[in-house]
Amino acid sequence: MLLSPSTADALRTALTTAGYTTDGVRDLLGPGAHAALGRGEVEPAFRAAAGGGELGVLVRLLLLGAVEGDAAVTAALGTPSALEAAGLLARDGDGWRAVLDLRPYGVDAGDEPGSDWWVLSDLDLRRQDRDHVTGVGAASLTLAAATVRRPVGSLLDLGTGCGVQALHATRHARAVTGTDLAPRALALARATFALNDLDVELVEGPWMEPVAGRRFDQIVSNPPFVPGPARVDYVYRDSGQDGDAALAALIADLPGYLEPGGVAQLLGSWLHVRGEDWPDRVRSWLPDGVDAWIIQREVADPDLHVGTWQRDAGLDLASPTARAQAGAWLDWMDAARVEAIGFGMITLRRPDEGRTDGPGTVVFEDLPGAVDDPLGPEVEGWLDRVDWLRAHAGDDALLDARLTVAPSVVLERWADHRAEPGAEGWAEAGAAVARTDGPRWRHEVDEPAAALLAGCSGALPLRDLVELLAFAHDRPADELVAATLPAVRELVRHGLLLPSS
Repeated sequence: MLLSPSTADALRTALTTAGYTTDGVRDLLGPGAHAALGRGEVEPAFRAAAGGGELGVLVRLLLLGAVEGDAAVTAALGTPSALEAAGLLARDGDGWRAVLDLRPYGVDAGDEPGSDWWVLSDLDLRRQDRDHVTGVGAASLTLAAATVRRPVGSLLDLGTGCGVQALHATRHARAVTGTDLAPRALALARATFALNDLDVELVEGPWMEPVAGRRFDQIVSNPPFVPGPARVDYVYRDSGQDGDAALAALIADLPGYLEPGGVAQLLGSWLHVRGEDWPDRVRSWLPDGVDAWIIQREVADPDLHVGTWQRDAGLDLASPTARAQAGAWLDWMDAARVEAIGFGMITLRRPDEGRTDGPGTVVFEDLPGAVDDPLGPEVEGWLDRVDWLRAHAGDDALLDARLTVAPSVVLERWADHRAEPGAEGWAEAGAAVARTDGPRWRHEVDEPAAALLAGCSGALPLRDLVELLAFAHDRPADELVAATLPAVRELVRHGLLLPSS
């Protein structure tokens, strides 16, 4: 698709005038039909869009795949022939149908400008095409929600696809570059940026080749991360390399394209190989000195993994073609001794120049299930807390620090349900401190630890609190220090304890 400046301006004006925005579509459809559309149920949306004026025409034409009459399309979008020439519409009898998916996409940014865009991608009916360009899907939303949004000078969106991550990046990066090896993806991204009146540099080529010799303050990437045989059935998901070899090479390369202190964030999928520890495999890919936080969100067995991605491609799983593909994929898994496939989020930070305070911090964690809050602020906080812990690596430095319990932290206590009630009630079995925001990190604590945390209000250094606790429990202070400091570091890293300002 090629949008000339005049066509992009006219289309933008028409969409805005009709109210074809995230809020406009949601208000027209209502909560029930809008939720049904998200589940792929279109009839409630057709009913809600009937009588919706020009906005209803656009919803039926661009979102629901309907053929709309010439007069209605002209009233809503202007001269259809210009959009036909651009590749958005095509004649269908006496009316018009959409050739591409054009939908509003927004983020909750309050009064911040640029929180509502339009995204162009391929229709789902093209999903089995090798060069299919996906729109705003679950993976795109996951990465966008986990990305750090601090202001930066330059940002690279590696494997930009239709440009979703680059759209977000324009809100906090002065210069944005997007790369992709697929010409069709770059064409749709270019049209998306033209429609939104945004200046994004786009360059074609595989992996890091288009930006060789350059460095960026931040890199984001939703790469083709689906492990499988070394072939490319679909460009958006298959790397063409065996298993997770492409991810291993990318993780090794990315820090070299970052400015000192720069951060890279990407989605990834790694193999759980029989007889190997998956964190050890991924750790072996990391360059020396980097900070790395690898969060595993899901683990799938080989059967589920193959079926999920075949359904994602829109295949009839009972067809001979799909069965043959699945069989070859599962045979490859067996030969590679794959027990499971992990999926998650990888954050890498290149060390600042001249840093001499030891190796980087590398942490692997499982975070299954839904996370209600965006992970971006959590990643940002994690990087800050890692810096603070590095500066307080010595026991004396940590003991001299003043800490406070984060406002969202609560103390949970529970009883032993097997105990008989006595004169003093149920027998207490344990306690834990937990965050009620972000990833809801939770740590079990004993009574001395709970008492120590209760004293963390920023008024006294940790050393004084430990000494008071040792006196109260008649335990040697050195013994409490040895038992306490590792737990304190974990509580700081998870944001339950915060340095007092």
